[in-house]
Amino acid sequence: MNRHEQLKIPEVELAKMRKNPIEVTQHPHCIEPDTSRVISRFFGADEVRTGRIIKRAMTLSDREVAMILRELKHDFTAQHRDIGEVWLEHFARVEESVPSETALSDERKLLIGAYFTMDYAVEAAALFNPSIVPSLEQNGLPPGSTRFLMSLRATGEGHVSSIVFRRGVIDKDNNIIIETKSPVSRAMRRIEDAEYETAKFRQRLADVGALSEFAEGVLSRVGGRFTLRELGGEIERTRQSHASPYGWEECKENMLCLALSNSKLVIPADAEASEMVIFPSSENESQGIEDLRLVQFTDDDGSVRYYGTYSAYNGHVTFPTLLETRDFKTIEIRTIYGRCAKNKGMALFPRKIGGKYVMSGRLDGENLYILESDNVYVWNRGKMAEKPKYWWEMVIIGNCGSPLETEEGWLLLTHGVGPMRQYFIGVTLLDLDDPTRALGRTKQPLIVPTGRERIGYVPNVVYTCGAMIHGDRLIIPYAMSDVRTTFASVSLPDLLDLFKRG
Repeated sequence: MNRHEQLKIPEVELAKMRKNPIEVTQHPHCIEPDTSRVISRFFGADEVRTGRIIKRAMTLSDREVAMILRELKHDFTAQHRDIGEVWLEHFARVEESVPSETALSDERKLLIGAYFTMDYAVEAAALFNPSIVPSLEQNGLPPGSTRFLMSLRATGEGHVSSIVFRRGVIDKDNNIIIETKSPVSRAMRRIEDAEYETAKFRQRLADVGALSEFAEGVLSRVGGRFTLRELGGEIERTRQSHASPYGWEECKENMLCLALSNSKLVIPADAEASEMVIFPSSENESQGIEDLRLVQFTDDDGSVRYYGTYSAYNGHVTFPTLLETRDFKTIEIRTIYGRCAKNKGMALFPRKIGGKYVMSGRLDGENLYILESDNVYVWNRGKMAEKPKYWWEMVIIGNCGSPLETEEGWLLLTHGVGPMRQYFIGVTLLDLDDPTRALGRTKQPLIVPTGRERIGYVPNVVYTCGAMIHGDRLIIPYAMSDVRTTFASVSLPDLLDLFKRG
């Protein structure tokens, strides 16, 4: 007598439990992490050691400097389009440690910068948790094809995560062709001394309860717009003009953290999508950028922009963050605030509903919520929409990216955590006008970790950060055990019919 007979569970019931609710097509792609994909990072040291390194570099003759630089350029130019600019940038960060009376040649500055530079393999450990949207550029394609942009979470040494991109095409027969990636990667540079609008900055301080008397004093003197440097200067002058330091340190921390959490990335005109790396650079992101959920957002006037929500992690706290771009030439990055801006996995709906921005989130780390707001950066109102219900989601239910609009309702892919901390992917259908109302849920998971998908850095996990509708198919890129990425697709009519059948 086998154990199923002992438990009196009919085999037909076990088969039904394991069966997908509809047919799922597995695509042959497997996107593996590539250890050759490197970016250049600042390799810093404390002030004393920095001084010693520079002092030793000063002992090299001009001839030695020239020879070493020539060798470095030979070895590293192929992987870095702008390695000279990087060395000069890193030299600038240590220039204060150069003796003031010392005159340096341009070549020696480059070499000193190189001593404070290191390669970092952004994909050395994993390439996973994908999100997919239609690309901004759709020209030159045959009828029935769509070009897509896919983001992925790349993880390297020390489990520090960044965001990388791939492009590809889905043809009329739903074949997926991934474009050949660029041989180089480069971290997108953030504008550190960007300008801020005083009125918006004041409102954001108010939104987070940080608009103190000190802060008002600072903002009253910076004019209509200000730079980070000007803000820092006014904060220091405000301290000097007050007899008591009480409240000043808190004001300084709040204002600078808010300013530094808002930045702009400028994408070089010649950069291919697969070259771009959004690497942690602010204090909020110091331990990684996780799980970007891209969405193509349509404004009330019909114009289109792209948003992406991600989790910035500093080793202790997760900061929900939003990036925004209209043209992929510049990307604005801002921290999301409000009582409901917490935990991981916030995903923006692709348009307003009833005049409000709407977001899916998991405020308590366990249940699924629907949030609404007048301001895409501030979230204070939310309603629990779904609790764990079925066997495969008894531990946690959360979203798997931004909802997709159909005539029948919003399709929201969900992740459920079940026994043995297995992650599964399911689907919920939400009402178009009231997305807090679920019209149906898959009783069985759509995608279950099996075979090789169960083996990896975090075993027994399938996970996605966003899918895309192409014709009559739902295209789902998904990660396998936090290491690599593949694709599945399902018939959209069959999926919607599943909800009609109940």
